[in-house]
Amino acid sequence: MRRRSFLRAATWAAPTAVLGNLFAHPAFAGQQVAPPSQPDLHPVTAGQDRFGALHSLGFSDLAFKVGTAETGGNLFVIEHRNLVPGGPPLHMHLSQEEWFYVMEGRLTLVVGDRKLTLGPGESILAPRRIPHTFSSAVPSSHLLIAFAPACKMEQYFRDANGNGVLAASPDFMNRFDMQWVGPSPFHKA
Repeated sequence: MRRRSFLRAATWAAPTAVLGNLFAHPAFAGQQVAPPSQPDLHPVTAGQDRFGALHSLGFSDLAFKVGTAETGGNLFVIEHRNLVPGGPPLHMHLSQEEWFYVMEGRLTLVVGDRKLTLGPGESILAPRRIPHTFSSAVPSSHLLIAFAPACKMEQYFRDANGNGVLAASPDFMNRFDMQWVGPSPFHKA
């Protein structure tokens, strides 16, 4: 009987303690509560870079749309414009997923052992540690790419800006938690 009394008392005490804390909150006491602080908003207009400087790796023009610092390192978004056939080497990211969304044109990708082509409005996720690469399947394509978490990707694009040879080198890629797997299957010999 003693155990049953203890359990009955505990059953009543737990909700009472939680509700007591809830009703002690300033909002229930009739006090005004400040809204959560809103971060600065940074609209980025069409064709523009979030930080005012476009980038390139030689096979497309890049505009940063969402910077790493704005998301606490959780997300980095770039826009590829004028993506031409060729693309980056076959590689994999060790710490993040890479999401592709085609806005215009046609994008051919290799993700793992699959090769596929996407058109406007279509997207695909290349999971971390899965080799992948991409290329425009037409003279020019336009797409968004997001990295989650962002890790070192923003810095990779900053440091490689204007130097496609450096960007595709295994040692350089390794510095940014990527692994070079092989040359792009889309480059013509």
